[in-house]
Amino acid sequence: MTPTLAQPHLPRAGSTPRGVDRCARARDWAEIQERMLVPLYEAVYERLDVGGGTRLLGLGCGSGLALLMAAARGASVTGVDPSAPERLALARERLLPDASPEARPQGDARLVDGGPADLSGPDAPSYNMVTAFQPIGCMAGDSEGLSGLLESTVPLTGHGTPVVLVGWGPPERCTTSSVLRVATKLAEPLRSTGSWRPALRDDLEEVAQRAGLKPDGSGRVACPFGYADTDSAVRGLLSTGLFDAAVGATDQVQVDKELTEALHPHQRRDGTVWMPNVFRYLIARTR
Repeated sequence: MTPTLAQPHLPRAGSTPRGVDRCARARDWAEIQERMLVPLYEAVYERLDVGGGTRLLGLGCGSGLALLMAAARGASVTGVDPSAPERLALARERLLPDASPEARPQGDARLVDGGPADLSGPDAPSYNMVTAFQPIGCMAGDSEGLSGLLESTVPLTGHGTPVVLVGWGPPERCTTSSVLRVATKLAEPLRSTGSWRPALRDDLEEVAQRAGLKPDGSGRVACPFGYADTDSAVRGLLSTGLFDAAVGATDQVQVDKELTEALHPHQRRDGTVWMPNVFRYLIARTR
């Protein structure tokens, strides 16, 4: 199965450090990192039988790979993302290649630079599946705001609509955890909410409970992070935004150096970097 990558959900690690090329970061996310979560998307879509009758709303859709995969199965897809305009521009290239950013969405794909509230209205469709695919559970405070976001989504759905939440697996099954600790070490002077912490068993259930959703099954999926070389690994991991606080506390050169050193144990003889990980998903339903 193709190794894929992970993306943050809301801006958890802080604002992008000054001087960072946000467009380049978005491109690195789309071209290197985003694919690491493809096995997760496939597993969720297979379990929930995503197809021609699916009206899917993707929260924090980023550059749109998960939406593209759902659309390829025949689903009607809508993506919202208020915090990553550069990634959303790439999603438009993928899903609306003939539409300018100002043009009205065409066909069965719609992208909105905003939140669920921007979808409400007399002509708003009723969604029968909601996804929040950016993983939580590796940084302190990374689920802040997610429950409120889910609450604002419920009026756009019907009773019993599945809502998919995603989190990191246990640290002992996520090799990347050791690399993410670099972000915490370097950002320590800021003592930010973006500090690494081990994923907890009930992270997803707690978010669902706060949002008034009813858990209805879960699963685990292997999502190895695989890179052609160390440079690609550094660029991919930086594109997640999880190291932004560290860059703000030190500088880009220091973060690149420490990150490269942390990746060294995971580099294979052919120069590729390989880090096995397990991600967990929860299916919760609206009441």
